[in-house]
Amino acid sequence: MVATSEFILSEVKNGVLVITINRPDKLNSLNKQTIEELHETLVEAENINEIKSVILTGAGNKAFVAGADIAEFANFSIEQGKQLSSIGHFKIFNFIENYSKPIIAAVNGFALGGGLELALACHIRVVAENAKLGLPEVSLGVIPGYGGTQRLAQIVGKGKAFEMILTADMINAVDALKWGLANYTTTQEELLNKCFEITTKIASKSPTAIKTAIKVINAGYNNKLNGFEVEIEEFGKSFGTADFKEGVSAFMEKRKANFSGN
Repeated sequence: MVATSEFILSEVKNGVLVITINRPDKLNSLNKQTIEELHETLVEAENINEIKSVILTGAGNKAFVAGADIAEFANFSIEQGKQLSSIGHFKIFNFIENYSKPIIAAVNGFALGGGLELALACHIRVVAENAKLGLPEVSLGVIPGYGGTQRLAQIVGKGKAFEMILTADMINAVDALKWGLANYTTTQEELLNKCFEITTKIASKSPTAIKTAIKVINAGYNNKLNGFEVEIEEFGKSFGTADFKEGVSAFMEKRKANFSGN
């Protein structure tokens, strides 16, 4: 089990770490402590072999994460603003995007500002029908600072990203699905069940291959890398893993593979 902290609840169920951001009175907004505790929880979980994937959600049924805690940075200087963004990228948003285990965002309500950026950093998004998603930062005289300008455009396209960011408009679950921002939409009651349905499929696959697939897919969106070259390199390395040998043996022997993650 991963320990529970002040603003983060965590529980392992059938090899899945369910993380709940627990600040319902603040609509689960991200303050410095919440970011730190979430980072620590994910760091610990990465080294627990029992955990095959992660579901990330918010407490209650109103909000996934309704943004960053504005009161915390209202009087920041230029340099403090840069640090806020940089630390957030390092500890949470880039960290989640490049995490070695699949992370599914169970978007159970408002996902605004830093909340939508958190969902964008996750590998898969399942969105409840009541959810509203948006990046309203320009209404405060600032821009998204946790990767929203980059990841939103990658997912919904440049034109829709311009529209959402420049107007600060929210979109609903139906539109999120239409634009590829949501993999699935469900009722609030079925949200976690749908996420577990996905993690169950993931659990039977090779952890080594999944970790590598995440790395290679992300490489295609990194302008410092050639995703095809990374794929060739990592595909070759796969042939030296125990999971490859087990997967091929199981296929030839017409049995279910028993992957070790090595």
